[in-house]
Amino acid sequence: MTLVDRATSALVDQRTAIVSAERLAARLGRWASTDATLAASLAEAIARLVRDGELRGGDRLPSERTLAATVAVSRGTVVSAYSRLYDDGILDRRQGSGTRIAGTVPAATRQAAGRGEALYATLPSSIDLLRAVPSISPLAVDIVQRHRPVLDATTVEADPAGLPGLRALIAQTMTADGTPTTPAQVLVTHGAQQALSLLVDEIVSPGDTVLTEEVAWPGLTDAVRRRGGQVHGIRLTSDGIDVEALERAIVVRRPVLIALNPHNHNPTGMQTSPAIRQRVADLAAEHGVTVVEDRVLAHVSFDGITPPSLAALRPDAPIVVVESLSKWAWEGLRVGWLRADPVLVRRLRGLRQSTDLSTSVPAQLLALDLLAEAPALRRDVATVHREAAIAAGRLLTVHLPGWRWQPPRGGLCIWAQLPAGSATAFARHAAGFGVSVAGSAQFASDVDADDHIRIPVTAVGQVLEAGVERLGEAWREYAGSR
Repeated sequence: MTLVDRATSALVDQRTAIVSAERLAARLGRWASTDATLAASLAEAIARLVRDGELRGGDRLPSERTLAATVAVSRGTVVSAYSRLYDDGILDRRQGSGTRIAGTVPAATRQAAGRGEALYATLPSSIDLLRAVPSISPLAVDIVQRHRPVLDATTVEADPAGLPGLRALIAQTMTADGTPTTPAQVLVTHGAQQALSLLVDEIVSPGDTVLTEEVAWPGLTDAVRRRGGQVHGIRLTSDGIDVEALERAIVVRRPVLIALNPHNHNPTGMQTSPAIRQRVADLAAEHGVTVVEDRVLAHVSFDGITPPSLAALRPDAPIVVVESLSKWAWEGLRVGWLRADPVLVRRLRGLRQSTDLSTSVPAQLLALDLLAEAPALRRDVATVHREAAIAAGRLLTVHLPGWRWQPPRGGLCIWAQLPAGSATAFARHAAGFGVSVAGSAQFASDVDADDHIRIPVTAVGQVLEAGVERLGEAWREYAGSR
């Protein structure tokens, strides 16, 4: 079977717009793992596929009886779910032609809050295990305290692309890291999030598809959806993204952008193998599709080894690299950058000029001092969080012995799987015990996985210990009530 033949096994039969029950069930994910009724959960799962563009106007759904048999529920459950969707205007009854997706999605369904919003919703008096934000290191504090900005003709005027001296130093740093870079390829931004948002605003139009990992940073997926784009998640393996599934999706979905976080992935901590990294870079070149590589956590590797960027593997491919000082120097500084083709950088410079004009000059001047100490700062943050991950692993073993997780090889968190139940429901339950955590629904790209909790290891020792202890107490009560 050829790649194109395999690619036709998508959710919808492209020739007849008929959705098979088996394919629909596969894309629904863990739809039943919620506190809502089965009918309400099934209706919401189908509505999500419509909102994300995987089901479109005119697509015919399986009959109630067929879908019920496939997802192992009663026919009445499916009838009730379909009825909810009829009432919401998402489904349409057509005499003699079955149940179909209505031509448009109700506007109200597009106003839902972004998935990332929950990561900033720590309750008062609650231990914050939501955000993976490292503390500023003593070395970085010393650099900040010793900083004496140099103000001259090259530093006092703000440029939307960044100070010439900072762009030059970033280019020099990236070249030393193995990605040959010129200052013309660099755009300085207010952190990596702005770099991602600018790129999405420039490339993605309403209806366009963006491919990413099945769980991904919500700041990226929320930006795509705000533009009216559709996000499609690709399965992750122990070696990285499933490149065969990625290639099929490129052929079938014709994405305008592929967004990946291949080293010390947030939230899973996964590291992509060299062979898969090379294949991803090759696919970008072969298909001419832009790939953005998020390398914000790439240098937080516990073994001290950071692979070359995807751009370094295929200089002829349209690959954009996004980095930041936030995870290895200072989160509060808000200085990041992207490395891209100079033509794209000029386009993004113009877009940047129409939004917030430029990055703060004092922040860029301080970034010069921090970048000069990048090797030492990176080693320091990797060492600190390697020890923190080991300590967190011991706490999980004691307080949550039934949870499954892999010791991370880098990054700032542990991705732990619940033995049973809903991560969303458990996170709500844990809030009652004074600890705030994020479940996999906050990171799911399209199919709502609901069986993992992200546990940052960035909290100071006593806070992390108390937080995991409270999670253990909350879990024992939650599991006992099921």
